[in-house]
Amino acid sequence: MNERAHRGVPRRAGALRWLAAMLLAGGAGASEAPRPAEAARLADHSLLIALAQAGKRLVAVGDRGVIVYSDDWGENWVQARTVPTQALLTGVCFFDSQHGVAVGHDLVALTTGDAGRTWALAHFDPVAQRPLLDVWCGGGGHAIAVGAYSTQLVSDDSGAHWGERKFAPLPLPLPPVPGAKAAAAVDGGTHGADFHLNRIVAASASRLYIAAEAGHLYRSDDAGLTWQQVSSPYDGSFFGVLPLSADSALAFGLRGSLYRSENAGASWRKLDSGTLAMLDGACRLGEAGVIIVGFGGVILTSSDGGATFALDQQADHTDLSAVIVRADGQLVTVGVRGAKRIPRTAEPDSVKVKP
Repeated sequence: MNERAHRGVPRRAGALRWLAAMLLAGGAGASEAPRPAEAARLADHSLLIALAQAGKRLVAVGDRGVIVYSDDWGENWVQARTVPTQALLTGVCFFDSQHGVAVGHDLVALTTGDAGRTWALAHFDPVAQRPLLDVWCGGGGHAIAVGAYSTQLVSDDSGAHWGERKFAPLPLPLPPVPGAKAAAAVDGGTHGADFHLNRIVAASASRLYIAAEAGHLYRSDDAGLTWQQVSSPYDGSFFGVLPLSADSALAFGLRGSLYRSENAGASWRKLDSGTLAMLDGACRLGEAGVIIVGFGGVILTSSDGGATFALDQQADHTDLSAVIVRADGQLVTVGVRGAKRIPRTAEPDSVKVKP
């Protein structure tokens, strides 16, 4: 089956999100209040999708409202006991060491003021049947949550209140023609405004990127007030963008697709990832390092700023969706089997792949 045949299935985390399709189809009724998450003895071994840092604490979110946190960088995890939803949680971010937001299905948005120990319900709309898939926390309490069918919610008070804003990106700019005037926006700036928005990330306080389905990529240079569609190197879904500098970035997604731009998305160069596994999460490693994780236990490591990558295939083939690097070089990952620490060798037993 092709990707477009599954428009009802937001696929930011691929197989991890096939569960999301079932939850979406069987969501709560119009008048049903959300049920609080239940205590789970092995919460940190359940499906976890997103991972964020709150000061010295790590916070991960996932299936059935499970939120866990670690104060020793992944050595031990504690389940947050006050989580007022059992929805699948798909994104988490923090404004500072204490205040953060988590989002997920049923258009759920949660807030915390104690670094993820307890959470309060800020938004809930199961009737819409549009899951949120990621969230960005910016300066001044500004937050943007994105999701299926170009859903975009915004908050200006650290997530306490949310309003829906129509996602109306400007279309791709036309190639310049000598003597011609600049092209006007097409159909009021609504071009391509029905795609699942899979990931939102920041390159700076003002520049944001969105990775979306069907090869769509978007950039904002005004902290999300307006969006511009940027060029795309292929028509498969993107599940992440990793900014590397003011104008350079990596974009990645289905079937090991990995691309690099040096001009803020105006053009892209394909990199050989050495894998056909779906790539889903990434982070920086010092000044010149990059880590990308994906399905089947795939870990790509770069020590030259994302110019070349080493493929390190984990023996357990566990699907991974997000990663953070510890000070000692170990990786803290989350995925289908929960949170996991992975030692990183200086020279992994892997195959070097080049652009």
